[in-house]
Amino acid sequence: MNLLRWQQVLGVIRLEIRKTFFAKRGFWIYLLALAPVGLFLLHTIIEIQLRHMGRTRDASIGQMSFIYAGIFQFFYLRLAIFFGCLGIFMNLFRGEMLDKSLHFYLLTPMRREVLLVGKYLAGLIAASVIFSISTALQLAAVLAQFDSATISHFLYQSHGLSQIASYLGVTILACLGYGSVFLAAGMLFRNPIIPAAVVLVWEAANPVLPSILKKISVIYYLKSLCPVSIPVDPGMPSLLALLVSNAEPVAGYLAVTGLLLLSALILVASMKRVRRLEINYTTE
Repeated sequence: MNLLRWQQVLGVIRLEIRKTFFAKRGFWIYLLALAPVGLFLLHTIIEIQLRHMGRTRDASIGQMSFIYAGIFQFFYLRLAIFFGCLGIFMNLFRGEMLDKSLHFYLLTPMRREVLLVGKYLAGLIAASVIFSISTALQLAAVLAQFDSATISHFLYQSHGLSQIASYLGVTILACLGYGSVFLAAGMLFRNPIIPAAVVLVWEAANPVLPSILKKISVIYYLKSLCPVSIPVDPGMPSLLALLVSNAEPVAGYLAVTGLLLLSALILVASMKRVRRLEINYTTE
């Protein structure tokens, strides 16, 4: 891609960033991202109050790391980031069609592939910022219930900093992977419910899929990159145990490479689709 193309990509990003961050139809995404922050903050406030009343349950920071890992993998990755990316990336093209403004882009002397890359990067920046900030606030809320000595020991002697970096990295990679999926879906489907349901079922069924089909799934790579493995308790419901288990984890560098390749393939397919994109506002 030459210099002119990159300048056009940057121009699209500048135009799309503001629309993506401040879209009225995307307000619920912020609520979805902040929901686990409120949950952990409420838990911390209750724990501090119980401690002051002498009724502390003495939850260790290690126990809290397992609790956070479970919520991160089961709720945050599979639901919050999943539906957040659905709302952000499907609207990049579908939203413009509903607003009857996409033709303004298509009338400019710019290749459609450049437009797609610019929109995707704008969506990726927005999703990564929103959900990474939420991840950082969640971890801060979890740690706030402990004293400074315990926090320092966790961060510098118990690999806490590397865990935090891993969670942030997994969050960004989740936005990258799900973003490419829903960007493509936004050009193929008018109704977001259909692709969301299909992808959600596919991701949930990943543990029971054949080995080769597991690799055509975003959650397969994300689970391998999560820094804390969730122990499967014998009393855990079978469905929940299936979702959190990771029977065939892959090495970190292979997981990152696999997710990047999967996203790249989806984007290449999207570029082929966007070349044939036709606008008919009367059918939207």
